Parts: sequence; structure tokens; C-alpha cells
Amino acid sequence: METQPAPIVLITGASKGIGAATAVAFAQAGYDVCVNFHSDKTGADDTVARCQAAGARAVAIKADVADRDAVRQMFEDCDAALGPVRCLVNNAGIIGGATSLENLTESALTSTFATNLFGAVYCLQEAIPRMRKVVGGAIVNMSSVAATAGSPGEYVHYAASKGALETLTIGAAKELGPQGIRVAAIRVGTTATDIHDREGNPDRPGMVAAMTPLGRIAQPDDIAEAAVWLASPKAKFVSGTVLTVAGGLSP
Repeated sequence: METQPAPIVLITGASKGIGAATAVAFAQAGYDVCVNFHSDKTGADDTVARCQAAGARAVAIKADVADRDAVRQMFEDCDAALGPVRCLVNNAGIIGGATSLENLTESALTSTFATNLFGAVYCLQEAIPRMRKVVGGAIVNMSSVAATAGSPGEYVHYAASKGALETLTIGAAKELGPQGIRVAAIRVGTTATDIHDREGNPDRPGMVAAMTPLGRIAQPDDIAEAAVWLASPKAKFVSGTVLTVAGGLSP
């Protein structure tokens, strides 16, 4: 019996945190993995090694998803190294710093939307013709509970970018469904990564854990497993959906 080649997944922002955990989870599920990173090559190489240890082919490709030309080159490099993608996980994202709306700078607003929304659009635009070529595919966008909570006094700009990402998810699912391409999103709860330390709000995870019905914040694996399920045949009739993975926390 002829062995079918492994499906290929490209995961943006996969050098650390949720992205790295998601890459490893896909490798364990039988995918070959393209690990995108922006600046952390050491982290990306570690993610690749972990995917390879799970039996997958894996490569690390540097690209700033906010740069349309860089995204185009990333997909071409993935084509050459692994083949056309069957799954895309738009995980790369920034918060843009904790700030009030009044004090939000133009540069923080621009960079947050450039990465979180424009980057997802650029990746979608490259993924669509490739998924059409391999007869279908799945796209998972990483949103946030901030999209519905609004994050007043902290991350309104970030929340707005994730709200737009959810709208993109719904519209893309309707547009691409007839082509056999499913699109869904995960509304991610606060997760145990270093992003809040890096973005200037290190106390936030503890505060959120105290309010969460399950009594803790998410681990990266909690989000990764949801992404693998959404991309899998087990979710073959799931599209245009935003799945909340937040331990029971709601706005």
C-alpha cells in the first residue's frame, strides 16, 4: 500500500510559547512542520529539534509576518523545503505594550495591527492557492479573550486587533469554504508564557488566574491541542467558529 506523505503545517511565531507547543503537537500528530520565527533563531532551532524528535520533518524559516514580501518568500522557502502547506496557524502576535487608550502611541497601534491582523491576511493570501492545489486545508487563527473583554486600561489596541482577526476568520471561512478550506479561531485565555513580562505587565497572569473558574491560567499545551483538533478531520465540519479556551473565564 502506498504511504501518503505527511501533511505540512506552517506555524507563525513558533520559536517560543504557544507557537512552539503548537508546532510540537502537530509533529506528534503526524504533520511535517515549518517553524516561522522573527528574531529568536535559537528558540526556533529548539522547536525544530523537538519536532524532529517526534518523527517529523521540520525547518525554521525567518520572516516578519508584517512584511508582505517576507511572507511571500517564507511560503516559497517552505514549498522548497517541505512542500505546499495543508494547514496554517496564524499565531504570531504582539501586545504592543500595556497602556491606556489615551496614551497609546501611533507606533504601538501601527505595529500591533501590522503583526496581528495584516500579517494574518498576508499569510492567508499565500496559503489559499497552495491549499487549493492540495485540495483543501485548514487555517487556525490565534485570537484572545481580549477580543470580547476589550482589555480597558491595558491593551485596548491589542483587543481591537484580535476582534478584527475574529471578523477575518468568519469572513474567510465563508469565502473559502466552497474551495474546501476551513477557517477557525481560538480565543486564547491568558497563558503561561513570557509575553506579559516582555510587554511590561508581569502581574497579569496571577491576577487572571485568581478570576478563572478552573483556578489557573492556560499552559501552552492547552492551546496547542485545541489547534491540532481544529485542523484535524475530527473537526471536518467546523468552520467559521471561534473556540474559547480560557478555563471558563468569560467577559
